[in-house]
Amino acid sequence: MADTYIAPRQQMVRDQLEARGIKDKNTLAAMGKVPRHLFVAQEDRQCAYGDYPLPIGSGQTISQPYIVALMTEALGLSGGENVLEIGTGGGYAAAVLAEIAKQVVTVERVADLADLARDNLRASGHQNVTVICGDGTLGWPEDAPYDGISVTAGGPSVPKALKDQLAVGGRLVMPVGRSSGSQDLIRLTRVSQEDFKEDNLGGVRFVPLIGAEGWTQAPVWF
Repeated sequence: MADTYIAPRQQMVRDQLEARGIKDKNTLAAMGKVPRHLFVAQEDRQCAYGDYPLPIGSGQTISQPYIVALMTEALGLSGGENVLEIGTGGGYAAAVLAEIAKQVVTVERVADLADLARDNLRASGHQNVTVICGDGTLGWPEDAPYDGISVTAGGPSVPKALKDQLAVGGRLVMPVGRSSGSQDLIRLTRVSQEDFKEDNLGGVRFVPLIGAEGWTQAPVWF
């Protein structure tokens, strides 16, 4: 079946990503290839390449394309990596990562969303993604260490379990903050077993990271 969304996808890459400073060729190629319309509800497909998030059920959304690209670029993937994602949602960001990485493990705490992501990833043809239903704040030690970790929900701090599962030289990207208006997108680079370099990539707003090493329940300001 012909892909009727090629032109909107190309326009998304040009106007929403390149125009805002996304430069990494791997990220741009992945965003230009993944069929975002397969990761939203049928009635929202005409809006799939718009510059905004869209609802996917269970009170969650598919992130704005620029945010997905920003977090992907920040991981600095070159191909062949082992990547962990926390907060699968509908699976779109995992699919983007899977276009570059060798393997992606993604953890989603909501069972219905984990099932949705599996269906979406199957439909999009991404076979190198494993979807786990569980507490993402604890990571997935079975496949650690990871060259990159992407956390798509905001927590009060970076969970120790995730830092422990990051390979030396690897990067972790996560929104961190104690209020809805002051989350910062943080990138940690593990420079040794004990040491991490931190970069602040700017202000963002994400849903709360719920779990043993995140928020125990959604804060009242979300």
